[in-house]
Amino acid sequence: MPGDFRARRGDVIFDDLRAIQLRHGFLPKAELEGLSQRTQTPLYQIHSVASFYPHFHLVPPPKAQIRVCADMSCHLNGACELRADLERRFAGSRAGEVQIRNVSCLGRCDHAPAVSINDQIFTDVTAARAEQIARSAVRGDDIREPHPEQVRVTCKADPYGEAEKYGVVRKLVQSRAWDDVLARLKAAELRGMGGAGFPTSMKWDLVRKQPDRVKYVVCNADESEPGTIKDRFIMTHLPHLVIEGMIIAGLVTGAKRGIVYIRHEYHLQEEILGEEIRRCYRAGLLGKTILGSDLGYDLEMFVSPGGYICGEESALIEAIEGHRAEPRNKPPFPGQVGLWQKPTVINNVETFINVPQILARGVDSFIAQGSNGSRGLKFVGVSGHVARPGIFEVPMGTPLREVIFNHAGGIRGGRQVKAFAPSGPSSGYLPASMVDVRLDFKALADAGSMLGSGAIVVCDDTTCMLDMALNAVRFYRNESCGKCVPCRVGSQKMADLLARWTQGGVPEPQYRADLALLDDLAQAMSQTSICGLGQIAPAPIQSVLKHFRAEIDAHVLRGQCPSGICFTAASRAGEAQRVGIRP
Repeated sequence: MPGDFRARRGDVIFDDLRAIQLRHGFLPKAELEGLSQRTQTPLYQIHSVASFYPHFHLVPPPKAQIRVCADMSCHLNGACELRADLERRFAGSRAGEVQIRNVSCLGRCDHAPAVSINDQIFTDVTAARAEQIARSAVRGDDIREPHPEQVRVTCKADPYGEAEKYGVVRKLVQSRAWDDVLARLKAAELRGMGGAGFPTSMKWDLVRKQPDRVKYVVCNADESEPGTIKDRFIMTHLPHLVIEGMIIAGLVTGAKRGIVYIRHEYHLQEEILGEEIRRCYRAGLLGKTILGSDLGYDLEMFVSPGGYICGEESALIEAIEGHRAEPRNKPPFPGQVGLWQKPTVINNVETFINVPQILARGVDSFIAQGSNGSRGLKFVGVSGHVARPGIFEVPMGTPLREVIFNHAGGIRGGRQVKAFAPSGPSSGYLPASMVDVRLDFKALADAGSMLGSGAIVVCDDTTCMLDMALNAVRFYRNESCGKCVPCRVGSQKMADLLARWTQGGVPEPQYRADLALLDDLAQAMSQTSICGLGQIAPAPIQSVLKHFRAEIDAHVLRGQCPSGICFTAASRAGEAQRVGIRP
């Protein structure tokens, strides 16, 4: 494993902070001062990093920190009721023993509701089970999240099956046909699968043409948007394709270093990828002389210190460099000025696994895997009110109806679909009448939504869509890094406005003024926010206004919630709880 690489990596400071917190349970002032002296890093810089990320604690935490996932899928599956029940159960606890708060998406949307207790994640939990675990933590017992034995699932995307892995890299080291790789990726029309959909061949070619001798490849495995769980599945069952895709990217672009940036909630996937990387070093597939050639490529993992904003590519770069994860202004783009100011390829987990199968099976085979004129396969995570939530591998171009009803088992309890988000809150909500829309970049864009990361969240006919819009806007407000005013202020204003609507009793003239203000906020945020978080934050309420306007009118003008969710005692109690979520 490379040694000089770590010396300049940002995770040196994160490793130090984690070590301090492991010893003390938090980050004492004296320890931070000592770290500042040892590393010759200004104390204000260390404190600015430690205070930014939710993973770190600047004051002693309680013995049991219970964090209830508050977003989308868990919200649809009783998270508010779970938290209220837990607060009743621990109402008599002494100060410093138990703290119960909400937390942003934990990446377990297929097993909602989920809770984090002392940074260990538990899924499908009841209040009784969560109480039992928390009381163990109060007693000082060591609690560990369960990791049931993972049986590897056979995926259509794997071109190797049980045969020897890394066949593409073995051939490429001999042929060195870099131009051919780019040509085939271009012919396949492979696009980024993390949400943006940027052509992969164009991104790689840009980095390849940069004259700088030092370049990097980064795999963005920080999926943190509510509903997004496909990369967790891919890293569990296809780790060899993730790594092979990154090696190919390094060989083609001339990058000698690669980093897998993985969210810190993915403990099991970190172990799986770590073991696969070590296996590749032992097999000579990574290192200074790949397979005995003069080609070298080193690969490491960087564990995120937390925060949804880290999924934005330039914020991710800032985190790796040891800074606060605040997005950079663009241009320049990472392909020209990226990690440590060097040209950098940044692709999503699913994008990387598509590369080996295109090169191993051929472009025609990749095209044939799609349906209805689309290309390739797509991993989608389906959660919410479906009978069988989970991750499914389907042909690109598959109608959403088929995914929801055939793969995910339809709506739980025999109820009807009311709405669905094709890709978490950023895609907004579409009504049941549009459930035949296809999983395709253009088809979903034409429908006023987006393919995004393929995080399908389904709402049944008991759902209040204004409540869901407010839940999504709150997520963006809580996860805003605060760097730019439009996002920081706009998301708070928008959340306040929607919260007022859920309480009803707004005079019609004020309602018209609110709608105008909402339009102004949406336009300002979409046009002036530094990154996609602020730009997409208005999407949930804009889609609900477009497709479910009558429901909002009923709330605001008549004080009626057609779903019977708002205007209740439980709703008002929940509102009091949800003033702030992110620690």
